[in-house]
Amino acid sequence: MLLSISTWWQHLDTFEKILWGIALAFSSFYLLQSMVSLSGGDTDHADGHGDGSVDHDDGASYQFFTLKNMIAFFTMFGWVGLAAHYGGMGKTITVLLALGGGTGLVLLMVLILGNMSRLRHSGTLKIENAINLTGSAYLFIPANRSGIGKVHITVQGSLRELPAMTDDETEIATGALVRVKKIIDDRILLVTLAENNLPFRI
Repeated sequence: MLLSISTWWQHLDTFEKILWGIALAFSSFYLLQSMVSLSGGDTDHADGHGDGSVDHDDGASYQFFTLKNMIAFFTMFGWVGLAAHYGGMGKTITVLLALGGGTGLVLLMVLILGNMSRLRHSGTLKIENAINLTGSAYLFIPANRSGIGKVHITVQGSLRELPAMTDDETEIATGALVRVKKIIDDRILLVTLAENNLPFRI
């Protein structure tokens, strides 16, 4: 078998050898990279913690020129080049098609990773989004900021359980409707009794 592979290689012209070398070498790198990623050795990820964390979206973007993208580019370059060459294309057209295939794959990867990043950020709580929303007291909230209670409130489409304080003169009982006025220390909701709970006035 090794003899037949050696014979096959010797019968290739220089252009074919270059294309096959690029395709096989970078495909091997790509497979190795994929195995490392699946085994947990890849650190190009971020974990988002739930209700209590506050994330400031930096608008981080993904770089075009990275090692991963280079491997993907040359992998696609090699195979598209071989397909074009054995499809009867001239060398110039083959190289252009290979460049287009590699560039297109990298652009697609950047687009997918960017969209994944936005989805990840959208699931991370930005506690400022709770201001002016209405929720219910889960644990009673002591009056005049003398203690911390908890509220259930829907923020960013998800029901959250968040710590809360109040400036009201009386404590807010469990189950009462509350409205968020502002955020204290970037993590605690300052709430007041919602108007729906107030006594009716003529």
